[in-house]
Amino acid sequence: MKAQPYTLLVVDDSQALLPHLVRTLGPEDFALRVARSGQEALGLTQEVDGVLLCSGGPDEAQARGLLEALTPPPPAARPAVVVLAPAEDRALRLAALRRGAEVILTPWDDEELRLRLYRSLEAHSRLKSLHSQVEELRRLAVTDGLTQVHNHRYFQERLREEFRRSQRYDESLSLILVDLDHFKNVNDAHGHGAGDRVLREVAASLQHSVRETDLVARYGGEEFAILLPCTHLPGALTVAERIRKGINELHAGPEGALRVTASLGISSFPHRAILTPEQLLLTADEALYRAKREGRDRICLHPPAPLFSTPPSRAG
Repeated sequence: MKAQPYTLLVVDDSQALLPHLVRTLGPEDFALRVARSGQEALGLTQEVDGVLLCSGGPDEAQARGLLEALTPPPPAARPAVVVLAPAEDRALRLAALRRGAEVILTPWDDEELRLRLYRSLEAHSRLKSLHSQVEELRRLAVTDGLTQVHNHRYFQERLREEFRRSQRYDESLSLILVDLDHFKNVNDAHGHGAGDRVLREVAASLQHSVRETDLVARYGGEEFAILLPCTHLPGALTVAERIRKGINELHAGPEGALRVTASLGISSFPHRAILTPEQLLLTADEALYRAKREGRDRICLHPPAPLFSTPPSRAG
């Protein structure tokens, strides 16, 4: 059996079966908690390993409703669910089986009850662990290992998706490319370890400068891309200036001794010269290289335009 007992929530509105269950399910294998109503049970499902739903009370419709609430379709999180059902309630048994719950007939055999509960909880625990591993692999597949922002491949996928969505719903989409100035000098003078630390700190600064709905990605080397859905060009300029200032104010590297600056290029859709996601990326890249040519530590736009003295408020 399991080293630590499984926590099992018993839902028994009549409490008619509770004394027998307490005698049958010893504390060595199962730590029991009790809920007297479906509403109370739903508030406790995140705190237990499984739910034992006792039916056969006066309100069978309520039992079926609670069964549905406890067994949402994937990928929603759910506990292991075991239903105690009388043999004559064929409809409830079939409903439970369709929703992936274990069914135990009442009256039950004590040893069979313990073994079926343990088997169900153990299988659910394995599935939960496997799901966590899959989710972690998915996260790693789209994350840059050094900076922990999204990687280049994921950025390209999202760029295409957001561009299609912006076209379909006639919404703005802006892109900011950020390139650290003279970053080779940091690696040459202080070593690649210091350079890696600077990149991590810059990535964190970028994430703090945008909304949760925006996408920050490492585009390559010391270059980052920020995708801003539902944001027009003046709004993107506001964000870019916040990013530029945030990088300027960083005390980066070992002991916070390094200061860095960045050049930024912005492009926005809709625009008559931008008909594809590749053109949005190309025009932002052209604006970035113009910022480099004009002296670095600055923002350039596509199409070229004088910077606003006071950036307008950001859309969205």
